[in-house]
Amino acid sequence: MYEFEKYLAPSQEEVNELVRRHPFALIVSNGGGAQGAPTVTHTPVIIERLADDGGFVGGEMLGHVARKNPQWQQLVDGESVLIVFSGPHGYVSPTTYADDPNVPTWDYAAVHLTARVTVLKSAEDGLHVVARTVHELESLEPTAWDMTSSLPTFERIVGGIVAFRFDVIEQRAVFKVSQDKPRDVRQRVAEASRARGCPYGDVASLVERIGGDE
Repeated sequence: MYEFEKYLAPSQEEVNELVRRHPFALIVSNGGGAQGAPTVTHTPVIIERLADDGGFVGGEMLGHVARKNPQWQQLVDGESVLIVFSGPHGYVSPTTYADDPNVPTWDYAAVHLTARVTVLKSAEDGLHVVARTVHELESLEPTAWDMTSSLPTFERIVGGIVAFRFDVIEQRAVFKVSQDKPRDVRQRVAEASRARGCPYGDVASLVERIGGDE
């Protein structure tokens, strides 16, 4: 992903929060698709450990796919995959700019992590990844579900998945949220997004929070 200089992530904390709150990622691996195209799977990928500096590079992520999904057989320990996290996004109409002529655009936030994969083949590792994933996703719920009584069920069905550890080696992030516009325009962009119902996540809050020069 190309990182536009004026749309760089405002902080590592914003990057971490986007990944934590939008864990339904794309795992992209080389080959396997039609005529050599990459293979992609949609699946939750969660943070196992951040690096010592609080960032992703040097940290670890966890994920899993269905064992019936042939992508896992294409993944070789130590090879690189791309993990794509999409945050809030939405169309921006020129009606919010209050001047003419103008052009529409799209506000969005996204994080791409390149990582070296390790296939975790044991049932114990698979159970750890599933339990960690449930714990992380339940932490986003108003009331977290207690998985304790369901762990025996997890143990019975965990053979149906293949788990991975991802050691992150590169991070790229773009937060393009109208920060190149004046405050009054950003406010209209946010209001228009809320009026539409923010169908692709709360991009309005990002537009309001991540301001540009006045």
